[in-house]
Amino acid sequence: MTVSATTNTVSYTGDAGTTDFAVTFPFLGTGSTSELVVIERVIATGAETTKTYTSDYTITGGAGNTGTVIAVSAPAATLEWHIQRGTTQTQLTDYVANDPFGAETHETALDRLAMISQEQQTEIDKSA
Repeated sequence: MTVSATTNTVSYTGDAGTTDFAVTFPFLGTGSTSELVVIERVIATGAETTKTYTSDYTITGGAGNTGTVIAVSAPAATLEWHIQRGTTQTQLTDYVANDPFGAETHETALDRLAMISQEQQTEIDKSA
């Protein structure tokens, strides 16, 4: 995989009918370990609640690809859902001396670093 875009968040306004929300950027992991965060914002007040996997939504896709967040109940028109990547900031790749070089493993490690960097830049841009 190549992380060819810097997008790491997508937002949707509820309509009391739609339950499937496309995640337009790649994310690592799958299901409950998808490294996504879903935040519900009340449009009128700006109050935010972090939604819970299985109770509020499920996820398809991931593992380095795009996917879909599927709401258990469609959000009302007074709500926004903000889906953002939340890549785990750990180094998971361990190279063993004299083993064959694992190109895919190495590329995934570099993708993880690129994603973390993008997410940090998003936070830096918000604070400016």
